[in-house]
Amino acid sequence: MFSGNNFMVKLIQTGLGFIKLARPIHWIKNLSIFAALVFTGALLQKQLVLRVFWGFIVFNLAASATYAFNDLLDRDRDRKHPIKKLRPIASGLINPGLALVFSGSLAIISLAMAFKLSYLFFLILLSYLMLQIGYSIYLKNLYIIDILIIAAGFIIRVYSGAFIINAHLSVWFLLCVVSVALFLASGKRRAEIGALGKSGTTRKTLIRYSPELLNSYVTMFGNAAWMSWSLFTFFESPQASMPLWLFLAELSRTTTVNKLLMATIPVTIFGIMRYQSLIFENRAETPEKLLLTDKALIASVILWVIMVVWILYGGVASADHSVYIT
Repeated sequence: MFSGNNFMVKLIQTGLGFIKLARPIHWIKNLSIFAALVFTGALLQKQLVLRVFWGFIVFNLAASATYAFNDLLDRDRDRKHPIKKLRPIASGLINPGLALVFSGSLAIISLAMAFKLSYLFFLILLSYLMLQIGYSIYLKNLYIIDILIIAAGFIIRVYSGAFIINAHLSVWFLLCVVSVALFLASGKRRAEIGALGKSGTTRKTLIRYSPELLNSYVTMFGNAAWMSWSLFTFFESPQASMPLWLFLAELSRTTTVNKLLMATIPVTIFGIMRYQSLIFENRAETPEKLLLTDKALIASVILWVIMVVWILYGGVASADHSVYIT
């Protein structure tokens, strides 16, 4: 009886270990796959929403496959890290062989599901998996390249959603996505070096980075992020159509409203300023946790989403967006 209880406890611990290995908290980053759906005016089309939702599930599986593979390769270095030593493989909870099977199974399942959704989505997901495998094996050790690859992961997430529904995204939106991705990636490295220091890190590339260099990266890409969003809102805002806006336009040219999305710029700037302050407090090593724990950041993101959806879909403006479906 006692041994049976021990077996059940071990089984439950192993199951929880596999869940931890999948890093479900990181799935919040995959919500960016819905961006194309929102900004092409297709959010109210149930069929497209369902397709992107399944794409989100698929990307979660693929991302978890890469996390497990990375932890498998890094298990020896993780044991020297004050936090990462608690990861399932590094701590000995999950056998490396089982972790490899787990990672491979998730990757195969995600690719099979992606192929059913869209051939192009399948190709971009395959590219993502290959890129992450290369990153885990070697590319994460290359100075500067590691930041570019982390940023590429964010960009691929956004454009995966566009491929699923065959939607066109403007070049201004691409510029915004690239800037934000580089801001998050450089912020991640800056927080790592701030929290551990060069002497305490197990990541080879951090030895090459200086805090001053990463500070300049964070500042540069933070500025690029809010400026590119400002350009996007200026060139891509829908025309105002509510009677109130039309009345104001007739009352005086001074009160004409034609760039409604630009109202989100102050919220965007606040969000970037808040996140940047967290970076320099060495708290941005895991961006997904900040999006779930920092109240000011959560409030700014929620307000930003509400404003964007309200402007594009709430009758505040007539969205002049189109989506091209095969």
